[in-house]
Amino acid sequence: MRNKILILIMFITTITFAQKGDEIIGKYHLPNKLDVMIFKHNDKYYGKIIALNNFEDGQTTDINNDDKGKQSTPLMGMIIIKDLEYDSENNEWINGKMYGPEKGMFFNLKITERRKNEIEVVGSKYFFWHTLIWTKID
Repeated sequence: MRNKILILIMFITTITFAQKGDEIIGKYHLPNKLDVMIFKHNDKYYGKIIALNNFEDGQTTDINNDDKGKQSTPLMGMIIIKDLEYDSENNEWINGKMYGPEKGMFFNLKITERRKNEIEVVGSKYFFWHTLIWTKID
C-alpha cells in the first residue's frame, strides 16, 4: 500500500510540473511584429511564425539567411524556436534556440518569467543578451 501511495504522489508531481511547463503554450506578438505560436512536441517547446504583420517592411522570405539556397524560404509557418525545456526547479524554460530572420542568425533562448498576458524572454549570443516582453494574443 505504501508503494502505491508513493507512486501516486510521484505521478501527480510529474503531471503538475508538466502542466506548469505548458503555461507558455499559446500565441504571442513579438516586438519585431512577428506573431508566433508556441507548442509542445516530445516534452520540448517550439515556436512557428503565424503572422508577419508587415515584418521588416514587408519581408516575407528568409532573405538574410547566410545559406543562399534558403533565402527564398517563406517565413510564414517557419519554426523559429526549438528545443526549449521546462526547468521546474527554477520555473524557467531553458536551452532553447531561436532564429531571428531579421538578422539571419540563431540565438540562445530562455523564458524567465510568465505573467498573465505576457512572457519575459532572454535572447543571447556569445556574451551579449537582451530581454524582451512578448504579449500573449488570442
